[in-house]
Amino acid sequence: MAASAVVPASPPPAPAPSSAASGRRLATERATLRSSIDSCRSLAELRQYHSQLIRLGLSSDNDAAGRLIKFLAFHPSGDIPYALRLLALLPHPDPFVFNTLFRALPCPALSLPLYADMLRRSVAPNAFTFPSLLNPISAARDLRSGRQVHAHLLKLGFHTHPFSQNNLIHFYLNCGLAVDGRSVFDRMDQPDVVSWTTMISGLSKLDMVDDARELFDRMPQRNSVSWNAMISGYTQNGRFKQAFELFDRMRSQGIELDRFVAASMLAACTGMGALEQGKWIHGYIERKRIELDPKLATTIIDMYCKCGCLDKAYEVFHGLSKKGLSSWNCMIGGLAMHGHGKDAIQLFKEMEKGAMVPDDITLLNVLSACAHVGMVAEGQHYFRYMVDEYGIVPKMEHFGCMVDLLGRAGLLAEAKKVIEEMPVDADAAVLGALLGACKIHGNVDMGEQIGQQVIKLDPYNGGRYVLLANLFASTGRWDDVAKMRTLMNDRGVNKEPGCSMIEMDGRVHEFIAGGKSHPQAREIYAMVNEMLERIRAEGYVPDTSGVFHDIDEEEKENPLYYHSEKLAIAFGLLNTSSGDTIRISKNLRVCKDCHVASKFISKVFNRDIIVRDRNRFHHFKGGECSCKDYW
Repeated sequence: MAASAVVPASPPPAPAPSSAASGRRLATERATLRSSIDSCRSLAELRQYHSQLIRLGLSSDNDAAGRLIKFLAFHPSGDIPYALRLLALLPHPDPFVFNTLFRALPCPALSLPLYADMLRRSVAPNAFTFPSLLNPISAARDLRSGRQVHAHLLKLGFHTHPFSQNNLIHFYLNCGLAVDGRSVFDRMDQPDVVSWTTMISGLSKLDMVDDARELFDRMPQRNSVSWNAMISGYTQNGRFKQAFELFDRMRSQGIELDRFVAASMLAACTGMGALEQGKWIHGYIERKRIELDPKLATTIIDMYCKCGCLDKAYEVFHGLSKKGLSSWNCMIGGLAMHGHGKDAIQLFKEMEKGAMVPDDITLLNVLSACAHVGMVAEGQHYFRYMVDEYGIVPKMEHFGCMVDLLGRAGLLAEAKKVIEEMPVDADAAVLGALLGACKIHGNVDMGEQIGQQVIKLDPYNGGRYVLLANLFASTGRWDDVAKMRTLMNDRGVNKEPGCSMIEMDGRVHEFIAGGKSHPQAREIYAMVNEMLERIRAEGYVPDTSGVFHDIDEEEKENPLYYHSEKLAIAFGLLNTSSGDTIRISKNLRVCKDCHVASKFISKVFNRDIIVRDRNRFHHFKGGECSCKDYW
């Protein structure tokens, strides 16, 4: 009998997975997917995750959709329209999803319609909705929209929420409405440090620095941001002395310097010409290893450039591992200000070779470099180059530079032609550049015509009247000089007094023309007389052409003797050692007589004297000036 084949038994069927296990796997998969969205790196990758969300039934999940929208709203490769479509498809969106998009939308024209859609879909705003809405409205200074949002805050009961109140304060102050901002602040039950600081910063930007200081002194608690807001307020308004005083007080209370306070104080050092203080702050930044971000790096370079220490500025600039556009602009501008026109252009070419794209400020600095040394052909080339190569539309400042360049070179007709061919009407600064050129080259007819236009545009700037009066005085038109003085008096216009500053042992000393309030006044005036006596023996003759009075030459000389820069130089000679460089900052342009006198003093006393005036630097050494008398 044949043996029968043995058939192996079939394996039992696998048990069906329990619903609980399936649920756990699905939950794990969903959690993994949410985590993956948070670390997503590209839009293409995000689209894949979006398709998986749909497959897993999470397309209506607010948490998952919110993660998608966050990427689409804030990632460099994001897509705002995609985010808006995704939000529109959510059946029951929560306020957090809307808030994410509110934070990303750059202007009220986009955010307010979305807010209206939020209300139509019966999604209730929460405490974070209105701050997100107010940010772009504040940036746009959209008063009408801001007031509408304020009304909704009141209606929905969020007007007492600190986040919303602080953003309202910022909005009103940014719109220039100090009373409205103060009203919101005064109604707060317990304003926090952000509220106080927002008020201080906002008032300072509106030139209400004393009101800001009154609030600062009343603050129950302060942090480094509060101190910086007040110090920055003083600096922005040119009140550098108060900035230094407050900085000293901050340090005496043991508050550490951070990069924001450091930037503000470096700006104050720049304004005062306080090189030693600036060096100390730079050293502190290095010792404490404070992060040198592009803004702080540029501020350090700017400080060294404008305090007359160009070599140190170069050292910092070349030491940067990564140079931002602002750093290049600052260094090119510094070279221009010191009269190193060719070096500025060479640095600009290096910038281009490094594939850094210049902006309008870069080209303005290049044009300024040409103007300071009379490089007319180069200036004309770069004026065309900025348009042809980079498509940069010239602004008023660029036209002003060209007028200054041509005017200083004596090409007054060409300078006037630039003004006549401008696409917009020239402002007072552009016309003032031509007026200054007319004074330099003695063109009274054109100067009178342009001067009248400048005064009409800028009727409360005393310098405009003085420049035109000096032009009249140079040709003996004393009746017209008298008319200028009468016009100034009738309009209540005063000439800005000349003020020169010099730093000594970490303290900045200020001098005004003819002032005698300094503790060393007697010694300073004695030194001025000694200076004048010694340089007269070397051939110095006072230049009285800038004194517009119909008086004897001897009487004209007396006011010139005690100009602020002469007093500052005398103070420097009294208080420094032989061989030390004397560094001075002046708020006005150096007058012709002081320029001549400084050259003689540098030779007779064998001193390097560096003077920064309103327009540029003058390095006096051995009887010569770096500007080569072209300024």
